[in-house]
Amino acid sequence: MKTDLTDTTASKINKALVKARRAIGTPAVGMVLTLVIVTDEENAYDALKSANDASREHPSRTIVVIKRVSRSPRDRTKSRLDAEVRVGADAGTGDTVVLRLYGEVADHAQSVVLPLLLPDAPVVVWWPVNAPLDPARDPLGALGQRRVTDSYAAEKPIEELRTRADNYEPGDTDLAWTRITPWRSMLAAALDQVDCEVISAEVQGEQYNPSVELLAMWLADRLHVHVRRGVSAGPGLNEVRMLTSTGPIRLYRPNGGLALLTLEDQPDRAVALKRRETSELLAEELRRLDPDDTYASALRFGVDRLGSAPGSALTAATAGATTPTSTTAPTSTTSAADAPGAASASAPASGFEPGSAVAPADPAARPSAPALPPAPSGSVGSVGSTGPADDGDAERPTPAQMPPVKKATAP
Repeated sequence: MKTDLTDTTASKINKALVKARRAIGTPAVGMVLTLVIVTDEENAYDALKSANDASREHPSRTIVVIKRVSRSPRDRTKSRLDAEVRVGADAGTGDTVVLRLYGEVADHAQSVVLPLLLPDAPVVVWWPVNAPLDPARDPLGALGQRRVTDSYAAEKPIEELRTRADNYEPGDTDLAWTRITPWRSMLAAALDQVDCEVISAEVQGEQYNPSVELLAMWLADRLHVHVRRGVSAGPGLNEVRMLTSTGPIRLYRPNGGLALLTLEDQPDRAVALKRRETSELLAEELRRLDPDDTYASALRFGVDRLGSAPGSALTAATAGATTPTSTTAPTSTTSAADAPGAASASAPASGFEPGSAVAPADPAARPSAPALPPAPSGSVGSVGSTGPADDGDAERPTPAQMPPVKKATAP
């Protein structure tokens, strides 16, 4: 059932919701949260469809906020609120309110949304595109316990990751992080099967894909090893290779569907790592409403601290970055207590970019780490030679020489 309201108010919208519920014979519904979607007219349909699909797992009230720009200066001074109220089959397992704000009321969207929130229920705010610089301090973002963005939809994803790190607050998350959950689970399970120490790693995926950067930062942050970021043709994330004390571990997905896991002295096995729809990603994020400290730690590790292969996205993104001039090496505060598998916390530190002002104190006193083995013949996106002369593996700094990694603070 769908009801259109023109030039209306929040009070009339609430009355329309109650009336519509009674009309279809379901005056009471067990909804568990309120999902606020802030988007534009172009992306509203896809976002609402994903939210309706996710509501089958999480019955919720979905409020779509669309800020409309008036055509003439005279119209921009006139405030108007139009709404669509949907219940029943048109709204998944909850109910839906589509708000279109015109004029000055668009600058005070939180005042319209606040009376429509479910009482005593969590609030999640989602920006499918055009997320604010600081979601936690955005007027609508301040209403939510969780704030969901998507760096993949940004024009400059790498810069978007830096912005998310600079403005992170407990409760923030990103769908680029959600996309790598199966990869993180599979890599942790692979390390659980062998008793080894991880020496170095390489992550390959399409250029300017924030999920690839986040997976590389997660590995470097958790394992304290040198991680290189390579570029492949895609789609998305293609390959992770880890050099361990017992041999290489390789997780390879050539086409966005089935992946191949290779362990030393074990038969190769096929694993399901399909690319998921937005509705599945959103449903996963709605399962937890507490701060994601692992995401915060990986995000704040920083893309600039990853080793980059020649021609990679990281090389282009950081070409103009200013190198630090201080020669005093701060003490790292990173903890590897929750590193996946049996990886040792005393493994070498994550590699700073070659040529950084932070240099190892005594390279001669430390044995060179083995080079990452080249990709097998025919693999997608191999980066060529990965020896010490190519990326400075033999010159990796120790944990004490790494810049500190800021951890998320409790709310």
